[in-house]
Amino acid sequence: MSPHGTGRRGVLVTFEGGEGAGKSTQISRLADHLEGRGLRVVRTREPGGTPGAEAIRHVLLAGGARRFGSAAEALLFAAARADHVDRLIRPALANGAWVLSDRFTDSTRVYQGTAGVARDLLMALEQVALGGVAPDLTVILDIPADIGLARAAARSGDGGPDRFEGDPLAEHEARRKAFLAIARAEPARCVVIDATADADTVAAAIWTAVENRLTVATGDTVTVTGA
Repeated sequence: MSPHGTGRRGVLVTFEGGEGAGKSTQISRLADHLEGRGLRVVRTREPGGTPGAEAIRHVLLAGGARRFGSAAEALLFAAARADHVDRLIRPALANGAWVLSDRFTDSTRVYQGTAGVARDLLMALEQVALGGVAPDLTVILDIPADIGLARAAARSGDGGPDRFEGDPLAEHEARRKAFLAIARAEPARCVVIDATADADTVAAAIWTAVENRLTVATGDTVTVTGA
């Protein structure tokens, strides 16, 4: 229930895409826009968002689970997601907030799916971790892999690439194609945005998608209308 007793559920918007697509920047832009309308916004990320999930994030992105194989990594992502959903996302939605997540289930489908993990296993893990929670809108920021990796390298500075950024270019290209395939398969949920444009243009395109897909109210409540 919202503080004003409307009982309206919040909204879950997930941001997906390859490395260097600008997800964190655009989440901040959208959050500022929504908060400017008096809406409550929760910004989060995957893996992460809760203390337990953040601990798993460190293991995954540092490459600590890599030697156990992609299926084991998928299990760890699912464990992090289950904690994230139970402790942060579901309560925030029940309280009427907009939840903006930097990566969610599609990243697992793409990253572990292109690494050879069986789709049946990924979907079973997803079902268990989500417990009925699903994105109302997924923004897929599309960018050629080489451009995205160059951006990611500039962002990381001396820190070096993480577990996934350091993969070969061909793997990043395969992931880009997989994200676009998801968008084609689920057009009611997904919108593809050209992330090669400048940040203002990308932010404007995302806001247009939000207005077209979701009814944005002023104040604490919002109604999801779908595509």
